[in-house]
Amino acid sequence: MNSKALQNEKFHLENNAKMVPFAGYNMPMWYTSIAEEHICVRDEVGVFDVSHMGEFFVSGENSKKFLQMVTTNDINKLEQGKVQYSSILNRSGGIIDDLLVYDMGSNKYMLVVNASNMEKDFLWLNENNYYNVEIKNHSDQISLFAVQGPNAEKVCSKLFDKDLSSVKYYTFVEKDTSKYGNVVISATGYTGAGGFELYVKNEFAETLWSAIMSEGEEYNIKPIGLGARDTLRLEMGFCLHGNDIDDSINPIEAGLGWICKKDIEFIGSEIVSRDREKKPSKILIGFTLKDKGIPRKGYKILNSEGLLIGEVTSGSISPYTKKAIGMGYINYKENKESKSIFIEVRGKKIEAIITKRPFI
Repeated sequence: MNSKALQNEKFHLENNAKMVPFAGYNMPMWYTSIAEEHICVRDEVGVFDVSHMGEFFVSGENSKKFLQMVTTNDINKLEQGKVQYSSILNRSGGIIDDLLVYDMGSNKYMLVVNASNMEKDFLWLNENNYYNVEIKNHSDQISLFAVQGPNAEKVCSKLFDKDLSSVKYYTFVEKDTSKYGNVVISATGYTGAGGFELYVKNEFAETLWSAIMSEGEEYNIKPIGLGARDTLRLEMGFCLHGNDIDDSINPIEAGLGWICKKDIEFIGSEIVSRDREKKPSKILIGFTLKDKGIPRKGYKILNSEGLLIGEVTSGSISPYTKKAIGMGYINYKENKESKSIFIEVRGKKIEAIITKRPFI
């Protein structure tokens, strides 16, 4: 078990968290219930421990050239204080991981990667380090808390005694504090509810968590588990690596062509260009069930003639709309908004409608 996970576990257990093993960490799945925590983030404010995410630092005079080769977005659009959503592809165009790239200035970048892909990502980056940049894995030294929801800005501005209204979406600031050391305050998140992600050294993690809970008390802040994190991201139609995207799926199939810039060469770019021009064989869609049922990963998707056209990758009841929603891949030619499809739930075919994302 990772050292920072063991360190942070104490304050989750004190809040009666249901703990589960996840990617080598012991993480809170929920504290009260997924639905209650989900609504709290949508309507008020909640805080997630997402310290399982990985943080790599790339530095050196050729850092920009290196990242332009191994990530799909246009690294030249980045400047100090900005964040970019991107992906790392293999040579078949498959998504090794989706990630955030932070421009820290002075040819230094922070890459925030998924916990379950950390070792694989680090190995791939080093195997393709043709520009002799320095790549360091600081994941074991950094904790990460996501303060998310309509009142997140008020909580974090109070917490750091700093007006954070000028920190716009996908930008960040660094603040040296006496209580929490140097903190990266990033206007990012995985909920669609707005807020900040706070990167802090492990030794200050417990102090910062306690302060977040204390300063957020007047705004009814609650700790939120990974269960609500999943339903929140699903309502927004955000992809989860390992479910909706993986090493065998390219960004065009996943609807992520917007993070793959044209006229830029990167590993896997020829596959992206091919499917962008000729259209892929399958495409990721969102859908809403018309009748009762819960779509689960792996369930079959059928067309109106009863023919198999795809498979569910994510699904749940939306705590906010109370509707059963999901995502999955279907044959490209079957993709048409508002078209009826059928999800096979425990042998029963339930009608669904192809729905534009986000679902709320």
